[in-house]
Amino acid sequence: MADHRGRLLGLYGGAVELRGEAVLVKDPKALAAAATDQLAWSAVFGATAEREAARWALWELGQAVGVRPASIGTLYFARGRGLCGGFTVPAINVRILAYDTARAVFRAARVREAGAILLEIARSEIAYTEQRPAEYVAVMIAAALREGYRLPLFIQGDHCQVNAKKYQADPAVEIDEVKKLIAEEIGAGFYNVDVDTSTLVDLSKPTLLEQQRLNFEHAAEITEFIRRSEPDGVSVSVGAEIGEVGHKNSTVEELRAFMDGYRAALREYGDPEGISKISVQTGTSHGGVVLPDGSIAQVKLDLEALAALSEVARREYGLSGAVQHGASTLPPDAFGHFARLETAEIHLATNFQSIVFDHPALPGELRKRMYAWLDANAQSEKKAGDTDEQFYYKARKKAIGPFKRDLWSLPAATRAAISADLEQTFGFLFDQLKVGGTAALVRTHMTQAYQPYHGLARSSVTAEDDAEAGE
Repeated sequence: MADHRGRLLGLYGGAVELRGEAVLVKDPKALAAAATDQLAWSAVFGATAEREAARWALWELGQAVGVRPASIGTLYFARGRGLCGGFTVPAINVRILAYDTARAVFRAARVREAGAILLEIARSEIAYTEQRPAEYVAVMIAAALREGYRLPLFIQGDHCQVNAKKYQADPAVEIDEVKKLIAEEIGAGFYNVDVDTSTLVDLSKPTLLEQQRLNFEHAAEITEFIRRSEPDGVSVSVGAEIGEVGHKNSTVEELRAFMDGYRAALREYGDPEGISKISVQTGTSHGGVVLPDGSIAQVKLDLEALAALSEVARREYGLSGAVQHGASTLPPDAFGHFARLETAEIHLATNFQSIVFDHPALPGELRKRMYAWLDANAQSEKKAGDTDEQFYYKARKKAIGPFKRDLWSLPAATRAAISADLEQTFGFLFDQLKVGGTAALVRTHMTQAYQPYHGLARSSVTAEDDAEAGE
């Protein structure tokens, strides 16, 4: 392992030194070079010892120059106290071409001094993109170092979701599976976790409190587990959800029922720090509704409800506000509403995936092989009456993992062309969401202690692809 560490850090020449277990960065600018590309590749595709050495090196380099995984919770609670506002945090699910996509995020962020940005991956996405948490963190750090981004990294476990069918079969086992995933994520540097027990909401119950009971009881249980799993000096930002995305729209009354029940349940665990935000449903769906020609149906977003939910979440409960899922397929003119309405956070994913799959620079031969793989391996995604266009649009995310090496191995010019269009899209979103200049808020409200690398134990858990959350 030591030989691999020395060799990988030696790629930076004299700009980086290994001193025992410590990394000394003598010239931080040298990190924005091709050597970081090699570390990113090794962190993903290297043999076991080399891969682990590369992940260690990236972690320690990030710690040395301030590119450290961090919790956004203190900023969110400051917003709940009225100390800041007027922006909406984008939570970006990085599924495909992860290194190049993240580099595009950081380029767009750096020129705008944007710091309030979340990079996330959902339980289901971890499986079908073949990106375990430790790998994901290493790639995000590498991308930030490569682009000269020098702010905390807010890496989030999106939709740590309870599968309702598996819960019905054995509640304890399913809740334990979610806890195992969260433990792996926190160990890897995911200091922001979205707990999604909204799948357990039962609208057949006679009162809102009873409808939300399993949701808030298990959300409180998992919150307490998260507090016990935190590394020293870190308070993980936790989110919860009151309305499953793609289903019934949320109401203020449901928000109150959940929060009052959740707070009472937390007291049973000694009243640990609770959630900093609340996800709601206001008309969107993950990935959008696909029409027969492969286009996406127009979304009817209830902006009035979103504004009311955010306002009550802040005023009555001290949260940062409401979180909007399923936003990436909204029309461009919709994004300007979120910051105006003081929406705390929106989740974005499918459009970035579509940019890659549909990009003219993507070799047609590779796309053809990926679609052929879907024909052979993803027919369960095809519903009766689906056109080919609907099938491929919905199913193609399943090909990301099996073709990850092919995508990472595309010629530099191809990846650069795709990345340039991704950067333009991220820049547009950051401008619409008013996160430019939030680096100053991050510096004001965030403190970052050094965190040691935790090693191979961080990536020992395997999660099943049993939940289709993710935008």
